Amino acid sequence: MKAIMMTATGNPDVLELHDIDEPEISTATQIKVRLKAAGVNPVDTKIRSHGLLYDNPLPAVLGCDGAGEVIEIGSAVSRFKPGDKVWFCHGGLGREQGNYAEVTVIDQRWASLMPETSSFSEAAALPLVLITAWGALFDRGGLQSGQTVLIHAGAGGVGHVAIQLAKLKGARVITTVSSGQKAEFVKAMGADEAVIYTQNGFADVVNKLTDGKGADLVFDTVGAEVFKQSIAVTAHFGHLVTLLDPGELSLAEARMRNLSIGFELMLTPMLRDLAEARDKHVEILKQCAQWIDKGFLKTHISKQMPLKEAAIAHQLIEAGHSTGKIVLTV
Repeated sequence: MKAIMMTATGNPDVLELHDIDEPEISTATQIKVRLKAAGVNPVDTKIRSHGLLYDNPLPAVLGCDGAGEVIEIGSAVSRFKPGDKVWFCHGGLGREQGNYAEVTVIDQRWASLMPETSSFSEAAALPLVLITAWGALFDRGGLQSGQTVLIHAGAGGVGHVAIQLAKLKGARVITTVSSGQKAEFVKAMGADEAVIYTQNGFADVVNKLTDGKGADLVFDTVGAEVFKQSIAVTAHFGHLVTLLDPGELSLAEARMRNLSIGFELMLTPMLRDLAEARDKHVEILKQCAQWIDKGFLKTHISKQMPLKEAAIAHQLIEAGHSTGKIVLTV
């Protein structure tokens, strides 16, 4: 089969299209999937730049998000049959094969039936960002109906689904964006207010929108500087959740506000082999599939590119300011 191989640690040029052996079922509970699409996420570019997350030799196939059709099943598989359309977040971290490939093998436990109304590209775009947004908003952030949430970078991959999940919960959503065009986009996704941070930052506007109280939950998808500035716009006794390392900073004001600070790294269950936590990831996909089929939840794909153009997809991700998701079609 053909696959994109990460041949070294470095720039996007280390991603090369190769012919490799097709994986085979090795345990009774595995399914073999002909991949139709693979989502591209910022974590893929970070692994390519900095190295695999396991101490294994290169080359490796990247890509955590996949969607495709079951073509073979192990003797003990009970959840799927050949022809089923499945989506999942599995592999691509340096141990199990990732999804920048034509075929993969995965235990049935970690896959779920795709939304019936989604294309393969739409399905492949979503698992990692849905699980991330769900974990940050609900598990770490405790978001409740009637509360106000500030979602940074609402036009991004995680941000645009976080907006929709928060609205499904009944929350008021304020989000930050870099342009007027993206402000229109996030409002189409359901955001109540869009703050264009490139004009005058975001703190004064958010505090004005919340009558000086701040947001009950602030979700940082950007990094250390945004995390630092977000302390002053998080309500007293509120939650501040980040996807990234906030770096060294003074937490005196966070302490004064009695904030709960949380970290969301959805890769942890895969990296630490936490089976029950991965089961919850699958349950999230099942619930989100229902919402997608009812029209309550959607994804925005900014670009679909053939598998051979994985390096270009990485360049676009690293250039920043992408709207929604980029998907490789297989």
